[in-house]
Amino acid sequence: MSRRLGKLSAGVATTGIVLGAVAVLTAGTAAAATTYATGTVAYMCNFPGIGQQQLDVKAQFDGPTSIASGGTATPTNISGTATINATINALLNAANYDGVRGKANMPITITNATPASSTVTNLNVPTQINPYVPGPRTFNIVQDAGTGVPTFTAGAPGSATASLGTTINAPLDFHKKDGTWTAWNFNCTVKNTNPAQNRAFSPAIPIT
Repeated sequence: MSRRLGKLSAGVATTGIVLGAVAVLTAGTAAAATTYATGTVAYMCNFPGIGQQQLDVKAQFDGPTSIASGGTATPTNISGTATINATINALLNAANYDGVRGKANMPITITNATPASSTVTNLNVPTQINPYVPGPRTFNIVQDAGTGVPTFTAGAPGSATASLGTTINAPLDFHKKDGTWTAWNFNCTVKNTNPAQNRAFSPAIPIT
């Protein structure tokens, strides 16, 4: 497990887990940029001391407004949030946890582009240690210099749509009130709902 874990900002209540921005790397891609974002996607995760609980994730990235067929682009400015509800926040407090730090690995899929699936690795979860405040709690996830980001090649003219994957892995350290840290391999699977959740980033990316 990676222990180069970063800071979980207290402002997680605004959104849940986030993925990145696409920057033009080669000729044939557009110079303009658009922000692509998901709605809230619910995952079930193995929290220390309290077991499987829901985590609400949101993600976004800045990508090209359009891209030429065969052109390449690489996500940049990747960010996201992960929010726990008031009950989970209280349970973690009762288990003497008051902070976290770590990394997150976020699988993504994309239509009409290659590779069709890949993983953004080592997104930073900055350190956050805060006294308990009743209510939901939100943690930030951000791209940094150590983040591994795939490059995508656009397919046929039309459009491409990126989506969050069905799993998330996060090697984290949870902080206890006595000042110690507990390493925890945090694994999440998208919550099974009917209808299935929409995990797509919007809007679709035009391919010319």
